Amino acid sequence: MHANILVLPGDGIGPEVTAAGVAVLRSVAERYGHDFHFEEQLIGGAAIDATGQPLPDATLQAAQRADAVLLGAVGGPKWSDPNAKVRPEQGLLAIRKALGLFANVRPVKPHSATLGASPIKAHLLQGVDLIVVRELTGGIYFGDKTRSNSDASDLCRYSVAEIERVVRHAAQLARSRSGKLTSVDKANVLETSRLWRDVTTRVVRDEFPDVQLEHQLVDSMAMHLLAKPRAYDVIVTENMFGDILTDEASMLAGSLGLLPSASLGAGTNGIYEPIHGSAPDIAGRGIANPYATILSAALLLRHSLGLEAEAQCVEKSVAEALDAGVFTADLTTTQPAASTHAATDAVLARMDLACAAVALRD
Repeated sequence: MHANILVLPGDGIGPEVTAAGVAVLRSVAERYGHDFHFEEQLIGGAAIDATGQPLPDATLQAAQRADAVLLGAVGGPKWSDPNAKVRPEQGLLAIRKALGLFANVRPVKPHSATLGASPIKAHLLQGVDLIVVRELTGGIYFGDKTRSNSDASDLCRYSVAEIERVVRHAAQLARSRSGKLTSVDKANVLETSRLWRDVTTRVVRDEFPDVQLEHQLVDSMAMHLLAKPRAYDVIVTENMFGDILTDEASMLAGSLGLLPSASLGAGTNGIYEPIHGSAPDIAGRGIANPYATILSAALLLRHSLGLEAEAQCVEKSVAEALDAGVFTADLTTTQPAASTHAATDAVLARMDLACAAVALRD
C-alpha cells in the first residue's frame, strides 16, 4: 500500500512523540511491504511564530492531500494569553473543521502492568474497556462569543444533523462491540441537551434497534466513570462534556501518556493524536511518554489505511513493552524511568514477534 501521511509535530513535546510514532510507522511499512510517504508541516504555536497563523495555508493544503494526519500537541506558556486574538488551539479546531472531522474517538483500556499508576483502586480497573466518542464541530467551543467590560457570553448551539452523525458513528461502534451505548448530556438544564437526548433516542430506536441505549447526566457520569468504569462500553457526548470526561478517563489508564485518539469524519482521512497536551515543562528533556502517540499511529493504520493486522501488531508491541516494565517517568516512581527513545526502542524491538503472533492468530 502507498499512503501519504502528514506529520504535524506542533509544540512542546510534540516533536519528540511524533518522531516515535513515525519510527513505528516506518517499521510497519518495512515489515509489511508498504510505501508510506511522510510530509511535515507547522501547526499551533510553532506556526504562529513562523507565519503569524496557527494553521498556515500550506498545512491545510497538505492535510487535504494526505491519507491521514499524525499530530503531536499544540500550545504552551509562550502563547497562553487568553486575550490573544491568535492562539495555538485555533489551529487544531480549524483543521478538524476543514477536514470535516466530527467524531473524536478515544479508547480507554487500562493495561494490567500500569494499574498501579492510576489513583483509582486496581480492582475497579480490571476489565475496563471503553470508548468515548466526542462530537467535535459543534457546541460551545464554536458558538458566537461576546465580551464587554461587564459581561461575556459563549453560545452553545447544536443542529439535528450534527447530533445525528456522531450518534450514528457511536452506535455503529457499539453494535460492533457489546451493543451498549451511553449518551451523556445535561438535559435537566440545557436546551441543547434536550435536543441531544431527543435526537439520540430517535436515531438509536429507528436505526439501531439492536443497540441498548442509556442516558446519563454529565455530572453523574463524572462520578460513575470513576466509581464503576466497567459498566460502560461506548459513551457518546457533546464537545465540551467529551473534552472534560476523556481527560478524567485518562486516570483510569494511569496517565495521559497512554491514551490515543482519532478524529474521524465521513471519509477515511483522520487526525491521530495523543490526548495529552504539549507538556512544555518537560519538552526537550527526552522523558516524554511516546506510547499514546504510538497507539495513535495504530489507530491511523486501522481507521484511515484499513490495515487491521498492522494496527494490532503495534498495539501488541506496546502492551509487551509495558509487560516488560518499560515505564516512562509518568508511570513509575519506584524504578528507573525509561526515556522517550528507550520506550520507543522497546516497542520496535518487540514488533517482529508481535507481528508474527498477530499473523498466527488471524
